Amino acid sequence: MKVVLQNLTKKFPGRGRKNPAEVTAVDHFDFEIPDGKLIGLLGPSGCGKSTTLNLISGLQRPTEGRIFFGEEDVTLLPPEERGIGLVFQNYALYPHLTVRQNILFPLENLKGKDKLTKPQMLEKALEAARLVQIEELMDRRPGELSGGQQQRVAIARALVKMPRVLLLDEPLSNLDARLRLQTREEIRRIQRETGITTIFVTHDQEEAMSISDMIVVMNAGVVQQIGKPQEVYDDPVNLFVAKFLGTPPINVFEGSIQDGRLYIGEDAVMDMEEYEGEAASEAEKVQDKEAGSGSGRQVYVGIRPEGFILRQDGPFCCQLAGVEVMGRDISVVSTNKAALAPAVRSIISTEDREKIHGTQVRFALRPRKVFLFDKETGERI
Repeated sequence: MKVVLQNLTKKFPGRGRKNPAEVTAVDHFDFEIPDGKLIGLLGPSGCGKSTTLNLISGLQRPTEGRIFFGEEDVTLLPPEERGIGLVFQNYALYPHLTVRQNILFPLENLKGKDKLTKPQMLEKALEAARLVQIEELMDRRPGELSGGQQQRVAIARALVKMPRVLLLDEPLSNLDARLRLQTREEIRRIQRETGITTIFVTHDQEEAMSISDMIVVMNAGVVQQIGKPQEVYDDPVNLFVAKFLGTPPINVFEGSIQDGRLYIGEDAVMDMEEYEGEAASEAEKVQDKEAGSGSGRQVYVGIRPEGFILRQDGPFCCQLAGVEVMGRDISVVSTNKAALAPAVRSIISTEDREKIHGTQVRFALRPRKVFLFDKETGERI
C-alpha cells in the first residue's frame, strides 16, 4: 500500500504564560512511501518522528496537510478504520492473556462482513505466530516471556489482520544489544515475506540504515534528507545529517580554502582538484572571488573515520592519544587543535598498526570521505 503525506504539519498549543508560543512538531512533511517498502524515520529525540507516526496511524490529527493510503484520503479516519498494525516501544500486551489470546484480540473485535469464525481466527493467529517463530509459546503469558519474545508477540498481534500499513514505534529500544540485532533482522525478514508497507521509527541510525529501503532524517520537525541509507551516508546534504549518521561519528574540523587548497589549521591537506563533485567547482569559484584577500573561505571540514590513510609523509598531522583494537580494524584516537571534538577517530586496518610510531600520526585523506560545509548555514558546499 502506497502512503502519501502531503504538507503534513502538526502544531501543539503553548502551555500557559511562560510558554505561550505554539510548538511545531512536524513541519510541512511531503513524502510518498512506495508500496511494499520499509522506511526508517530517523532522528534525535524530539525531532517529530513519533508524532509523524501517530499522524499516519490516526492517533493524532494533523494541523495541516493530508494523508493518503493508496488513492484513499484517510486524514480524518479513526485508527481502527485505516487498516494499520501498530507496535509500540513498550509492547502493550495484556498480561492476563496468553500469547494466543493476545494475538487473537484484534480478530475478536472485527464486525460485520469482516467477522471471522473461531476456527478461522485460530488459524490466522497460528499463521502470525509461525511468521515470527513463536508458535511453541502460544499458551504462555507475557510475564513468562523474555523481552525479545514479547516483542515478537506484539508484532504477531499487529500482523494478524494483515494490515495495509505496519507502523513500528522504536520497537527495539527495550532490548539488549545482541537481541536488538537479531530482532531487527527478523523484522526485515517478516517485512519481505509479507510485502506490507512498513514505517519504522528509531533514533538508532545503525538500526535504520541496516534494514530500511529508504531513510528519512528529521530534525526539529523538519525533514533534512530522504534517500537510500548508503546514499545519504555517502552524500549528506548538511552538517546535521553528516554528524548524525555514522559509527564512529564523522570528525569535524575548522578549515579554510585558500589558493586552490584545503587547509585544516596550518596543514594543506588536499588540493581542491582532488575534491570530487560539485563541491570542488563551487569552492573554487568562491576562492577565485576571494583571491587576494589572504584569508580564503572559512568552512567546516567533515572527514569520515574511514577517510584517513595512515602515511608517514601524509599532509595532515595529529597528536597520537591512543589506539583501540576492534578486531579486524583499529581505531586511532588522536587530537588536533582544529577539531570541534576532543578526540579524532580514524579507522585503519590492523596491518597498518606497525606504522604508528612516536607521539604524532600523519594521514592522507580519501577525497570521497571528505565533506565541506558552510560555516554559517551548515549546508554542504
